[in-house]
Amino acid sequence: MTQAHPPLLDHRLRGRNPRTAVVLLGVWVALLLFWVGLDAAPWIMIGLALFTLPALWDLVTDRPSGLRLTDDSLHWFSGRRSDTVPLAQIKAVRLDRRLDLSYRVSIVLRDDRRIRLPQDCLPDIPALETGLTQAGIRVERHPFSLL
Repeated sequence: MTQAHPPLLDHRLRGRNPRTAVVLLGVWVALLLFWVGLDAAPWIMIGLALFTLPALWDLVTDRPSGLRLTDDSLHWFSGRRSDTVPLAQIKAVRLDRRLDLSYRVSIVLRDDRRIRLPQDCLPDIPALETGLTQAGIRVERHPFSLL
């Protein structure tokens, strides 16, 4: 009987979390205070409130996302999208730092095709880099890439 090894990295998120709810409520309260207290133009406040709709949608739908790295594969999911790549097919993982200080993570396959991982399924970058290194995957860091 073979004993299964624990995953090197197992990261899961839900769309419905307290931090999102608190930030969303805080933004709405601030917009209301600007509107009522400072007599801001309603169309401007409504326009700014439109930017909160994706966060509201995440709260309502509670969409799951995550990434799992095992000894033989890398699996990720985000809503209805998911995929698994065997580690043997991965040439490297590229971490591109963007100007907004977030990361774009791409899997470079042995045939030089690239697969971009969805932003919402990513764990914090140091944990991802540690897990990939433990799995024997080469990690390439590229600071401030525009493309």
